[in-house]
Amino acid sequence: MKPSRDISGLLAIMAALRTPHTGCAWDLTQDFSTIAPYTIEEAYEVADAIARADMGDLVDELGDLLLQVVFHARMAEEAGHFGFADVVEAITAKMIRRHPHVFGDAGKLPPDEIKALWGQIKAQEKAEKAARNAATGNLSQKKPASVLDGVPLPLPALTRAEKLQSKASSVGFDWNNPRAVLAKIREECDELERELDAHDRAAAQEELGDLLFAVANLARHAKVDPEEALRGTNRKFERRFAYIEQQLAARGKTPAQSSLAEMDALWDEAKTALRG
Repeated sequence: MKPSRDISGLLAIMAALRTPHTGCAWDLTQDFSTIAPYTIEEAYEVADAIARADMGDLVDELGDLLLQVVFHARMAEEAGHFGFADVVEAITAKMIRRHPHVFGDAGKLPPDEIKALWGQIKAQEKAEKAARNAATGNLSQKKPASVLDGVPLPLPALTRAEKLQSKASSVGFDWNNPRAVLAKIREECDELERELDAHDRAAAQEELGDLLFAVANLARHAKVDPEEALRGTNRKFERRFAYIEQQLAARGKTPAQSSLAEMDALWDEAKTALRG
């Protein structure tokens, strides 16, 4: 078998890997739940390649992510649920349905109206899905419908918090301005401080969660992606700490052999040296 630009070649490779007796022993033991963590990981690696503007890596990572789709589709086909062609048909139908301003008769629309129309179509799809589940007696959909439905549990916690808040905001449950959220953050800091003073670990954890939730809310009001903001700070921390390590190495020392005061002074140097 040779590499190919045709998706049929990748589908054939996955079929071969999943063929009993002649396939790959590891691939044959996998199921949806064991592959799901790899799917999430590959999506993050795509995002990382984009953040680094590494187009070579992006080609590889997009391929890895595509493999995840093919893997899930193959397992579903084996179980008689659906195949890769059904996945392609479903997404093409959805994209056509959600873009009537391109493929339908909605005409040219400005971005804000496109976003509103997208939300209306998604709400209609959700209602139709609920009706189908009710008609077929799908037990997984028995809980009452909620405005907050549709926010996946495996999302990063900050991202999921922002999406839950955004859904609540769509029905008017929201702060009026970012300064009100800042006041809430200060309130949560005070509550966390009290629990830390009381040495109540469980209560401190709950208050810390409330604080992080409020910070995610502030990011939403400021139109900032909280995950991207934190990733940026992580990268900045790594650069500055690397500077500390380099400066100490030039003195024949490691961080473990240095005092906090010495590393603090180098941290301040790093902030100036690496600014911008």
